[in-house]
Amino acid sequence: MTEPSYDELKAKLAELEKQVDTRKRAGAMEFRVGEKGGVSVYGLGRFPVTLYYEQWIRLLDAAPDLKQFMEDNKSKLKLKE
Repeated sequence: MTEPSYDELKAKLAELEKQVDTRKRAGAMEFRVGEKGGVSVYGLGRFPVTLYYEQWIRLLDAAPDLKQFMEDNKSKLKLKE
């Protein structure tokens, strides 16, 4: 197996950078596990949201209640137009 040429590596890097840029522009969320074992969600806002496993499970279990709370208080919430 031969080593890729400089031009091939450069083209591959450009392709990967384009994929990353497209994902960021599309507003896609990205999940990562941090050094301390927390799960971080990137793409919701300026900073990631990081919680530990048990916290994510509690939050996900409460999702129906959260959705109802948000609907009940929609008139008080700031919404993007």
